[in-house]
Amino acid sequence: MMTLNVRAHRVVEALLERADEHKIAAHPIERGGRLVDCGLEVRGGLAAGLVLARICTAGLADVTLVPGEVGGHACPFVQIATDHPVRACLASQYAGWALSEGKFFAMGSGPMRAARGREKIFEKIGYCEEVELVVGVLEGRKKPTASVIATIADECRVAPSCVTLLVAPTASLAGGVQIVARSVETALHKLSELDFDLTRIQSAHGFAPLPPVAANDLAGIGRTNDAILYGARVTLYVTGDDDTIADVGPKVPSVSSHDYGEPFAAIFARYNNDFYAVDPHLFSPAEVVFQNVDSGRVHVFGRTAHDVLIRSFSWPP
Repeated sequence: MMTLNVRAHRVVEALLERADEHKIAAHPIERGGRLVDCGLEVRGGLAAGLVLARICTAGLADVTLVPGEVGGHACPFVQIATDHPVRACLASQYAGWALSEGKFFAMGSGPMRAARGREKIFEKIGYCEEVELVVGVLEGRKKPTASVIATIADECRVAPSCVTLLVAPTASLAGGVQIVARSVETALHKLSELDFDLTRIQSAHGFAPLPPVAANDLAGIGRTNDAILYGARVTLYVTGDDDTIADVGPKVPSVSSHDYGEPFAAIFARYNNDFYAVDPHLFSPAEVVFQNVDSGRVHVFGRTAHDVLIRSFSWPP
């Protein structure tokens, strides 16, 4: 199978062939690199968000919008399905690279992380890449500078001209879609933290409600997190014994956290907007289903909480 970065690069090139249709724009960056704006100075949109999510997963997941409802209100849901969940979600999609240069800050995801290979998760899954070009997706409000590109190029061991970054703010249509497409990724990351054998996970499906675009990025962080914590439902197709599933299962969904129960914006404010102070067990889907393809047994853990979503999304009860 080709590398994650090459796969993602092919998706980027197909996106750029239809840039106007997707309401995005590509720009060269001084001293090398390429920026694809998906919501900073251009509008972006739903289609751009779906492609962003596909790039985050290196083209190893199908990402679509499907109809749904939250508390009786019609609402699109972001659906993701993959037969390569560990590579697509943990080696690529997980936003594990905090990029900070001067006044610039953004969370980095996408296959460039596999080329860098410095996060602990890569030791656990036993994966990294040596490539000639890298692709990354940034959740942020500012354009990356030449210095940011140089840092990425250096850590990924490629030339600056071989770096492609796609950027969308949290409070944007495209940004919201790509963040809410992380339902499966959050379940896998929680299982990794719980030392579950990730090689047992063969395929995965998830979906979560797409919240209204928020007035600002801080409010957007609250709404997109709530979409996962209180609205996401994930099904994992696993092998092996049922006893270990029954043991780990109750610890996976967000309800296992002592911070569970109120909109994320309120939780975040209580911790002075410090992500690292929030209980890490909170960051997982509302409901997780394990379907054991060996035994045929089904295990269900967690529950959705649409009452919290209605408060978060500012919808009438």
